[in-house]
Amino acid sequence: LATRENALTQVNLTSSTTGLSRIRESFRFDRRLSSFLARGMATQASEPAAATTTKWVGGQSQEEFMLKDMCILVNEADEVTGHASKKECHVFNEKQPRGLLHRAFSVFLFNGKNELMLQKRASSKITFPSVWTNTCCSHPLYGYEPSEVESLSNTEVGKAPGTINAAIRKLDHELGIRAAQVPAEEFKFQTRLHYCAKDVSTAEDGSGWSWGEHEMDYILLIKTEEPVEVNPNPEEVDDWKYVTPQELRAMMGDKDLLWSPWFRIIEKEFLHTWWENLDEALSTSKFVDNKIHKLEIPRAGGSN
Repeated sequence: LATRENALTQVNLTSSTTGLSRIRESFRFDRRLSSFLARGMATQASEPAAATTTKWVGGQSQEEFMLKDMCILVNEADEVTGHASKKECHVFNEKQPRGLLHRAFSVFLFNGKNELMLQKRASSKITFPSVWTNTCCSHPLYGYEPSEVESLSNTEVGKAPGTINAAIRKLDHELGIRAAQVPAEEFKFQTRLHYCAKDVSTAEDGSGWSWGEHEMDYILLIKTEEPVEVNPNPEEVDDWKYVTPQELRAMMGDKDLLWSPWFRIIEKEFLHTWWENLDEALSTSKFVDNKIHKLEIPRAGGSN
């Protein structure tokens, strides 16, 4: 895995740097954020502090989401240790060279013909822009209703209701797929992936600073027999398509296409076994495990 995946942290993203420059200006050099950053966004605790929950509302800018959305921090056993802003979690620097480990999810949505929906992340995305990936990948958040904070007592029995709440929210936000088209009971939680990937397209030479991902990724499958209506959010998605396994392999062999690191790991390690046995994977617990698959992605120079 280390040999093949070495390129993952060296993703050669050639998309426009306009959005990246704008983000750097707003996050790194805007003096209006200095007091905000000085206070620090991470709330470290054995359990998250009590907070008034509210309903998540979309329609904000990428920058606003990075500052306001609170990711769920965990340790390597996936035990909740606190929460922090999305920005704080995704900054790689000398102080936190691997960012902050936080929960995420990856949805793999199949249609009635067992074709997988892929999306191409928007060029304006802050982390890993312009890459192809699975249907939807994002973060469960702290402090919202319905709750997205997963209990390990659920994962121990192959359930993930909080994470599924987050998946339904983001399928709507990113792709315009309404909740009624993806009922919670149709999702199947399969496993968890612990990985870390630096987005070198955002790295600043000599500073040690970049964006990146360090995630405890919950993998969810769903199949919709009826076609779903897709209305992509241009702030999130540049393109989308359904593919067969053969078409996916052809796409991944195209050197002009870029792929997210988490998708490349999942595709190599898990996806095709589930895909070849999709109805069984969705209707039984044959492929469900209570494991955390720690698949490290080497950084530049081969060190972790």
